[in-house]
Amino acid sequence: MSIVAAGMVLCGSNNVFDVECSDGIIRRCSIKGKKLKDSGGNTTGYYNPLAPGDTVDIESASPDDFQAQIRALRPRKNAFVRWNLKGRAPQILAANVDYVVLVTTPDEPPFRPRFIDRALVQAEHDGVTPLIASNKCDLPFSAGMEERLSLWQSLGYRTLRASAKSGAGLAELKEILSGKLSVFAGQSGVGKSSLINALGTARSQKTGKLSEKYNRGNHTTSKGVLLRLGDMAIIDTPGVRRFIPFGIEPGELAWYFPEMRPLAGQCAFGLSCSHTVETGCAVLEALKAGRLDKERYESWRRMYAGLETGDWGD
Repeated sequence: MSIVAAGMVLCGSNNVFDVECSDGIIRRCSIKGKKLKDSGGNTTGYYNPLAPGDTVDIESASPDDFQAQIRALRPRKNAFVRWNLKGRAPQILAANVDYVVLVTTPDEPPFRPRFIDRALVQAEHDGVTPLIASNKCDLPFSAGMEERLSLWQSLGYRTLRASAKSGAGLAELKEILSGKLSVFAGQSGVGKSSLINALGTARSQKTGKLSEKYNRGNHTTSKGVLLRLGDMAIIDTPGVRRFIPFGIEPGELAWYFPEMRPLAGQCAFGLSCSHTVETGCAVLEALKAGRLDKERYESWRRMYAGLETGDWGD
């Protein structure tokens, strides 16, 4: 007699997943029939069929069996996605999340605002609330970083300063994430795993020293994993060099920039305007008048080119 129950995916690779089941047991699960039942088409064409945070139906031979099969994926509230350049397919980083915590640093590795801008666009597209966490706040912040943080705040994005080393900002971060399921994302070396470890007792994630040769972080989290920390649930993700958005048409991109959204429909050429050369473009007029930040516009322009050509540079 088979036992059917619900469970949440904690981690997995090669179509084998650890699932936290409703009876409290974590079972090692494979996909029944090698093809996941999914009436919503949420797994078609993706690099990975399931991600941490997914809710699934599992089937086991008995309640005491620590191995089971995944029968079906339940509908997702949302999914935070990126384009996996190596796999040439979209990759689901996390599912059913309340927050995406975008971790950045003033240095070690260097501050990369365009990485955050791309992830903010994806969060807007995927319906996930972003939070920008500046880790290693014990290091000096450049004037450029201070300006960008202030700009993000003025656009309605929540930011905070934290330090896994000193504990600064951790109480505020805990308060925000309490009772929520969140995913941490950022480039390699920004200290996502160190921040998560500092937030509370859980299965520790391996952390590593920054690669001195390239001033970039080593990949210390090899796959996404959901961790329980008191009343918080946090998904740690591998660091990436580049965050490439997915599922957004070039002409739609302006709608995911809060400062450009109200301007996009006011152009003389309407929604067909490229916001680059046209006379009567409300976006270019705002840029010329200083009402639109030049760096954010440049971030949008580069993203537009990447979405249009598929060439994301270095």
